[in-house]
Amino acid sequence: MKQATGVVTKALGNLLSVEFEGAIRQGEVGAVLLGDLSLMAEVIEIAGNQAKMQVFEDTKEVVYGAKVSFTGHLLEAELGPGLLGTVFDGLQNPLHKLAARSGLFLERGVYEPSLDREKRWLFTPSKEVQAPLVPGDLLGSVQEGNITHEIMLPFSCYGEWTLEFLAPQGEYQIEDAIAKIVDREGNLHEVTMLQRWPVKSPLQIGKKRSPEEVLNTGLRIIDTQFPILKGGTFCAPGPFGAGKTVLQQHLAKYSSVDIVVIVACGERAGEVVEVLETFPELVDQKTNRPLMERTVIICNTSSMPVAAREASVYMGTSIAEYYRQMGLDVLLLADSTSRWAQAMREMSGRLEEIPGQEAFPAYLASRIAAFYERSGVISSRGKTGSLTMGTTVSPSGGNFEEPVTQATLSVVGGFHALSRARSDARRYPAIDPLLSWTKYLPKVGKVMSTLLPNWTESVLACAKMVREGDEIGKRMEVVGEEGVSTQDMITYLKSELYESAYLQQNAFDPEDTYTPLERQLEMFRLLQHLFCQEFRFNTHDEARTHFLDLQHHLKNMNYLVYRSKEYQEAYRLIEEKIGLSAGVLV
Repeated sequence: MKQATGVVTKALGNLLSVEFEGAIRQGEVGAVLLGDLSLMAEVIEIAGNQAKMQVFEDTKEVVYGAKVSFTGHLLEAELGPGLLGTVFDGLQNPLHKLAARSGLFLERGVYEPSLDREKRWLFTPSKEVQAPLVPGDLLGSVQEGNITHEIMLPFSCYGEWTLEFLAPQGEYQIEDAIAKIVDREGNLHEVTMLQRWPVKSPLQIGKKRSPEEVLNTGLRIIDTQFPILKGGTFCAPGPFGAGKTVLQQHLAKYSSVDIVVIVACGERAGEVVEVLETFPELVDQKTNRPLMERTVIICNTSSMPVAAREASVYMGTSIAEYYRQMGLDVLLLADSTSRWAQAMREMSGRLEEIPGQEAFPAYLASRIAAFYERSGVISSRGKTGSLTMGTTVSPSGGNFEEPVTQATLSVVGGFHALSRARSDARRYPAIDPLLSWTKYLPKVGKVMSTLLPNWTESVLACAKMVREGDEIGKRMEVVGEEGVSTQDMITYLKSELYESAYLQQNAFDPEDTYTPLERQLEMFRLLQHLFCQEFRFNTHDEARTHFLDLQHHLKNMNYLVYRSKEYQEAYRLIEEKIGLSAGVLV
């Protein structure tokens, strides 16, 4: 079939009007031809024989009458062995190859294959010839670091097939034919280890289930107070300097998942450079191998083409969905969706669409909802994989009432509100317990109650105590300590102890930066016994001295190696101080 062609008739920034001949479709990828240069573009609107295309590059030197060719393909992700440990741009160009070709400053119109065509992978078949096949069925596997990378029948092979040939165990390149399949009409097709999938189409083959398993992050304020489930969604909005990027880096390092996909969609280049510099040096606690071996980074910073921000979000999601189909637990971290929404607003304005609130497009909420809908737990071929989505939002001036934050809050299951005031007070992570919430606490409570009875009730009681302590603290700022009762003073001191000794963590301490679930349970049990006691103090100073002493010992225990001799001694000392003698939990 002859591919469609066209010519540029009008340009507005990176938005081109193209008069075309032939058949095209929305979302199709084309190329604007400038001599030896070819600029990648996407069709975003069609009216008659006129199409509007957004160019993923700088449109300098694009003139009236410039030729355009269409590929017949949608914007697609290349899926196969070799994704892990790679840094891509928003169009899945490997940045290390672009840098080797272009130097420090990337050139326009330079594109590289996403996956290495020359590398050979040891393929192990796992299917019998003449076996019936459907999309996503397992053909064999290769070893990608510590991950068994499953080679599946391409998801685009709709319908039923028969396996005619499967390559024996051996080393193959990703474009080598490792299988041949026959359709119902008897037509023969070759299958390679490389497949493609349109990034804006959800990849969900199998049965979608409700999230049930807890995602452990090592952050006490999240795991205890505002927990997340594998396959769930959460967001962390906050103003500049509140710690959004650092929070996401912690989740990438320590969350209990198999694969991490990081999407930098519009953040400052300096923050992404920090990720690129630190991640290759980090060691995965589960495997004692470099963390990058189970990480994919999609990098489209604020200094890169704005049109590629939307593509980068969907590209990262498609890669994450691909690994989920293998039965793996995947965590997708996007920083930040506000920059993606701003790119949508920019394109919407150029398309002269009717604006919504704050000039964002009227379809902003539906686009955000469709993005988060791609998360979840999928069961297929007897395996269950999950895709957990965590994003940051950068509301202007920290205003959580702006459209992007509100549209996000209406669809996510967890809300970790970052506070500039807490950050300025050096209370890290700066998640505000008064504003944050989670919908997953009841389900998490069922799991945790088997380890510690009345878990959900205890967490809710702590949340109530923090709110009451905050109100008492504000009252004392006005009337002084003498204006509150001793009982109110005790409530305030309890909430301060809970916040400083439990909810806060020191990211620079090798022990306190990550707290395993067992250690959280032990400490939370101590605190619950303490909070249930009735105290009688004669003066406010006497109460403060008692609680500050407890706070000092609890914080020091956070820095001790778990289950070490020093830790055991510190634990027993605190037990004596609060009148508990049951011993350390085992």
